[in-house]
Amino acid sequence: MTTQTISSRTVRSAAATPPALGGLGLFTVLLAAALPLIDFFIVNVALPTIGKDLHAGEAVLELVVAGYGVAYAVLLVLGGRLGDLFGRRRLFIGGMAAFGLTSLACGLAPGAWSLVGARVAQGAAAAAMLPQVLATIQAATSGPRRARAMGLYGATAGLSMVAGQILGGVLVAADLWGSGWRSVFLVNVPVVIVGLVLALRTVPETRSQHPEPVDGPGTVLLAVSLLALLVPLAEGRAAGWPLWTWLSLAAFPPVTAVFYAVERRADRQGRTPLVPPSLFQLVSLRRGLALIVPFSIGFSGFMFVIAVALQRGAGLGPVPAGLALAPMAVVFFFVSLAGPRLVARYGTRVVTAGGVVQLVGVGLMALAVRQSWPHLGVVELLPGAAFAGAGQALQLPIIFRIILSEVPAARAGVGSGVMVTAQQSSLALGVATLGTLFLSLVPGSGMRDALVITLLAQLAGVVLTGLLSLRLPRTIG
Repeated sequence: MTTQTISSRTVRSAAATPPALGGLGLFTVLLAAALPLIDFFIVNVALPTIGKDLHAGEAVLELVVAGYGVAYAVLLVLGGRLGDLFGRRRLFIGGMAAFGLTSLACGLAPGAWSLVGARVAQGAAAAAMLPQVLATIQAATSGPRRARAMGLYGATAGLSMVAGQILGGVLVAADLWGSGWRSVFLVNVPVVIVGLVLALRTVPETRSQHPEPVDGPGTVLLAVSLLALLVPLAEGRAAGWPLWTWLSLAAFPPVTAVFYAVERRADRQGRTPLVPPSLFQLVSLRRGLALIVPFSIGFSGFMFVIAVALQRGAGLGPVPAGLALAPMAVVFFFVSLAGPRLVARYGTRVVTAGGVVQLVGVGLMALAVRQSWPHLGVVELLPGAAFAGAGQALQLPIIFRIILSEVPAARAGVGSGVMVTAQQSSLALGVATLGTLFLSLVPGSGMRDALVITLLAQLAGVVLTGLLSLRLPRTIG
């Protein structure tokens, strides 16, 4: 046997061996997964200070939130496809670097509209980075290591959403070096630098073995359909519901139908569309997505509304308003650690149990608002926040695992892009719908009753999530 033969076999063997994601590499991608979600929620408690400092009206402030969320949601699937095509590590590092630069632009924004523009760019950068996290986990782990990594991803996502709001309040109140609200964006810069150094050393390169070119028509139609839904819902109330908002909402169903038809035709012709309809033949993905939508709508809507209510209604400062949710974050973290063991023993029934626990938590918070308003803080909200955090921890990480459990490694980028798009669109939808409901009720019903009614609306979403979880397969593949 010649040296050349041995060398060629070694190369083929190495090529056949999938790249491994080590412990430090997993930490790096989870750090990157936390950043976009933290930044979605970190501005909630900073909005009053931003508005005062930049002399921004309510409609512009809502764009600071919505501009990030909509750009993020619209471009996520494209980000996943580009990772499959050009390499996930490359897109991950490029997206993280862009996220750091756009965070710096947000922190240095001289005016309200420049902040909105920087937030849109920040959302686009996040859309390039985040799909590579899940796709890398899918492609570079297997078996129990993948289950553990997915569980940690879900725990990171849930904890980031609560921690972002707490961190925002602490940073605004700390007023580091006179930076005020700007620190909620500038804090990303050193974190990104550390993340980039780690990524260059620890994150393996993966890509689809049969990458497809970008689906131009599908990309445009998906962007148009999401914009048609999310922009009018986010801006309609503050703008007074002008004609364009109703025309945009009316355009959403037909544009979505055209998008589906174009994608189905491409799928049948053997090409890989942006969102392959054949992917929805996977029962776990289809049913998991049905769970993530009401869960995320209720979660993000609650986080936005409680931040507004505690500051404007209960008169709390940024730190007490953020720390009021600290019990939710702490309990979520510890309960999520037990999630993998509970799933191994009880299967997906854990998700249903989590829905019941969250139902109790949201109900207790509604009761606390009813009885203690306006003297509302961490003590009054503690029982409800603790139960809600425990219930969410028994649902979110497991739902993520369910959605991606049957997605093949070759479609990891597409599958993760579809999942995160559904989650992010629902987060934006939650702020738009429950936020609009709450702010519309305040003038007529008062802050307390408006908050109670909004919490009851969230309860309906919790019940829906619980009922849908009954249709899940008992075990996760």
